[in-house]
Amino acid sequence: MAIVTTTIAVANQKGGVAKTTTVVSLGAALTELKQRVLLVDVDPQGSLTFSLGIDPEDLEVTVAEVLLGTRQAEDAIVITDDGMHLLPANITLTQAEESLIGRTGREQRLRVALDKVADDYDWILIDCPPTLGILTVGALSAAQQVLIPLQAETLSHRGVGQLLDTIHDVRQFINPSLEIMGVLPTMYDGRTKHAQNVLAAIRETYELPVVTPPIPKTIRFAEAPAIGRSVLATARTHKGAEAYRQVAAGMLAGNKKK
Repeated sequence: MAIVTTTIAVANQKGGVAKTTTVVSLGAALTELKQRVLLVDVDPQGSLTFSLGIDPEDLEVTVAEVLLGTRQAEDAIVITDDGMHLLPANITLTQAEESLIGRTGREQRLRVALDKVADDYDWILIDCPPTLGILTVGALSAAQQVLIPLQAETLSHRGVGQLLDTIHDVRQFINPSLEIMGVLPTMYDGRTKHAQNVLAAIRETYELPVVTPPIPKTIRFAEAPAIGRSVLATARTHKGAEAYRQVAAGMLAGNKKK
């Protein structure tokens, strides 16, 4: 039986909602479950790349060259200390994004590049930039599912409508099979009524599934990138690490049912 690769875009144009932490932590959790995982950084800030202990400025080949068609994905992929493979990014992606505006097939380029390496992986997780431009649209075009991390302590869900409009357009014109995996509450403090109200509002307003368990608010997530590892490596038994393990186990179980 052929191995089916599941590609998930982790997207929210609002910054500071733990997109990168979610990609790193789910990638590490899936790797612990003996899954082959590729993480893809399509944010010119290179936060995912930095979080995994790689200096973005030291890289000669990145996702930018892959999108421009001058290099293949396999030329840029590196192996991280946590065991995941990474297609890295740095600030050169900003110039690449500008160059892509006038190029043919700009929204399809990431999908085409990833198709060539997909057989090597069970999961591909894409860390999107905090915008709804070409790079995010390209990630949504390459993905089968989109996961929306959302900070549960503020009314940050107001931007979700814009993201859903973009997803609708991508479905209509580029990738009709794109599914919304759901909203993942991050920085969650279940003791507050406000956090619970935000989740209820998301369910009612957008009729989106809420991925559980919610990811608790903790300083440990801020500490891990400075060491260049995931929180699953730096604080193995912490409640935040355990929450991501449970989400990853749910993803794996859901895939096996399909």
